[in-house]
Amino acid sequence: MDKAVVLLSGGLDSATVLYLAKKEGFKCFCLIFDYGQRHHKEIKSAAAIARAAKCEREVVKISLPWKGSALLDDKIKIPGLTGSSAHRLTGVIPLTYVPGRNIIFLSFALSYAEAIKARAIFIGAHAHDYSGYPDCRPEFYRAFNQAACRGTKAGAEKRKIGIRTPLINKTKAEIVRLGARLGVPFALTWSCYRGEKQPCGECDSCYYRAKGFKEAGIKDPLIKDER
Repeated sequence: MDKAVVLLSGGLDSATVLYLAKKEGFKCFCLIFDYGQRHHKEIKSAAAIARAAKCEREVVKISLPWKGSALLDDKIKIPGLTGSSAHRLTGVIPLTYVPGRNIIFLSFALSYAEAIKARAIFIGAHAHDYSGYPDCRPEFYRAFNQAACRGTKAGAEKRKIGIRTPLINKTKAEIVRLGARLGVPFALTWSCYRGEKQPCGECDSCYYRAKGFKEAGIKDPLIKDER
């Protein structure tokens, strides 16, 4: 059975990618990062998802002391819908962008994949219904694939480790529908940028998650019915 490293954040997208990789027949090894984010709820969610999928997991703790993001620095307010709506219209990269995050994560994943002789790395990036991060664009992954081939022993020996982005051209609603078909445990996922008991319903991530579930016609199990 071919092996795959799956970048698992605990969110809806990465959980769906994990279950998709399993369906494709890969033995999945989940890579979870503790990178100094403002809350650990997503890490706990990722671990729970990996357990539910019966996959091995590694939690890697790294430090980004220079911060540079609202997700890392509690002195920067996480923007709500009013404050963040402008970037959806103007293309301005929001304050929740973490400098170089996917480059860093993929580099760790590539090292892990090469060490365990995995054939693929799966990441849940997508270029529709998202916050406009530059490291979620298809051209970035094409370039990283080339770098992975040229900068590794595996690539030199013609044992390509493919960077797989199966959600890259899907809308959030399409991802929700796909996850439902795959049996993704949506109740274990966490997308909110804040680590409170319930999703805030105000941040970008909550906005796109709610939009996706609504357009898919599926109820989000994290949202309690109002009485």
